[in-house]
Amino acid sequence: MSTGAEHRSEAEGFSAAGSRALYVNATLKRSPEVSNTEGLIRRSSQIMRRHGVEVDIVRAVDHDIATGVWPDMTEHGWAGDEWPALFGRVLDADILVLCGPIWLGDNSSVMKRVIERLYGCSNMLNERGQYAYYGRVGGCLITGNEDGIKHCAMNVLYSLQHLGYTIPPQADAGWIGEAGPGPSYLDPGSGGPENDFTNRNTTFMTYNLLHLAKMLQVNDGIPAYGNQRSLWDAGCRPESDNPEHR
Repeated sequence: MSTGAEHRSEAEGFSAAGSRALYVNATLKRSPEVSNTEGLIRRSSQIMRRHGVEVDIVRAVDHDIATGVWPDMTEHGWAGDEWPALFGRVLDADILVLCGPIWLGDNSSVMKRVIERLYGCSNMLNERGQYAYYGRVGGCLITGNEDGIKHCAMNVLYSLQHLGYTIPPQADAGWIGEAGPGPSYLDPGSGGPENDFTNRNTTFMTYNLLHLAKMLQVNDGIPAYGNQRSLWDAGCRPESDNPEHR
């Protein structure tokens, strides 16, 4: 059986240097108002930084993100749109963690908008002709004082994998207080930051994201055979028996 000292030694030797992680906070609260979701982000991002990951955190509501499913909505009638600049930060990240609160048992409107804008860029291709999100890892963090963590996580993680992100085991974590009106995660006496279940799941999620991102980096992402949109559009169909289409 491994000892605590062995575990500490292994953790100290683990490095994810060279990786980048982006946390998108989909709270409804503008800065500098306290965001309980940000409290959970800090716990996860501290682990990332401890192992050499460059961490970027965005509070989406602080930015003028237009509604729509095109890469740049100023080309579709909107006066302003900060999404193109934010999307550059998405592409810079090996790990994307979408984080947000529960409202009426579902993800926030801000979370929905972020996912819609990610979707609007999902037809872009990488240098191998795959969809641009291939080779990147996704996870989510959910907070609230009402039921719905698993429902919200299912929606986020399904969306991310559908767009091309790779999802590791146990890629979600969250905290909810007592059902109904009550303290939020960072409120004094909530018990949120000390909750063992939340801390365990957040830690496991974070390390699983790190491990899978490193595996993908070592193996140069997802193998390209059979999933290249560029070749498919050119008529090269790997499943076809016709040599003209292979």
